[in-house]
Amino acid sequence: MRCEGRTKRWAAALVIALASGWARAQAPAPAIEAAYLPKFAPFVVWPPQAWVAPDAPLVICVQGADPFGDTLDRASAGQRMGSHPFVVRRIDALSADSGCQIAYVGGSPSQPAAAALKAVAQAPVLTVTDEESRGGGKGIVQLFWASGRVRFTIDADMAARAGLEISSRLMALGAGPPP
Repeated sequence: MRCEGRTKRWAAALVIALASGWARAQAPAPAIEAAYLPKFAPFVVWPPQAWVAPDAPLVICVQGADPFGDTLDRASAGQRMGSHPFVVRRIDALSADSGCQIAYVGGSPSQPAAAALKAVAQAPVLTVTDEESRGGGKGIVQLFWASGRVRFTIDADMAARAGLEISSRLMALGAGPPP
């Protein structure tokens, strides 16, 4: 009897473990991509002019089409990079004075992705695009899916033109060009 109870508990634990693993494997693409955005921050050095104050928030902007819903807000909630708390803003158009340190560029009818990227090409903004960005163009970080996993490439030259330093550790994690 006692062994039977233990077996049932182990079986229940196994079912829960398998189910939670399956749920993670089945997470929607936007949820996984949303988790990446705040994780890039510690691997980037912004120039001093990127901050309005030493304790100013690190602003993650979502320009145009927002595939994340509240997932990005939850992924960023309570996080900090040094003295900079994370804040998420949604904007229709991106410009050099938008106040964004990281910008997911989704593109919109009023500002396609290529136009948004051009608007901040010389600004200290880590631009992130994916295969779904509307209106073309690639950001400093390009997200893509390969073998069922999110991968990314980093354009180091584009980052340098924006005045950003990308950690060699992040560069090493990046994949080759998207297939």
